[in-house]
Amino acid sequence: MPNFPLYRRIAADLRRSIAAGRLPRGARLPSSRVLARQLGVSRNTVLAAYEDLASEGVIAGRTGSGTMVVAMPAAAPMRPDPRRFLRDAGFPTDAVKFRDPDGNSLYVHR
Repeated sequence: MPNFPLYRRIAADLRRSIAAGRLPRGARLPSSRVLARQLGVSRNTVLAAYEDLASEGVIAGRTGSGTMVVAMPAAAPMRPDPRRFLRDAGFPTDAVKFRDPDGNSLYVHR
């Protein structure tokens, strides 16, 4: 995974820990500041990893309560992130079709 951004590698490591049961449902994750210090990365990198997992519905954060594991990572394909999709697509010539988590067809064209 050396070609992936650091925040995606951190999110993938957390996702694997959750799937393996090392971080069970209800487990509290370290604060972004603490995890950033432990990993030797910026807090923004950890926040981006947490945001990635939250967008998948794997973790949820509450102000004052911290961030907790709320679900196991889905075995099915993850929900598409339109920002990443558009960024990686560059300038597609045709509309690109994919499905949202409810199975509805979505087309992205820019």
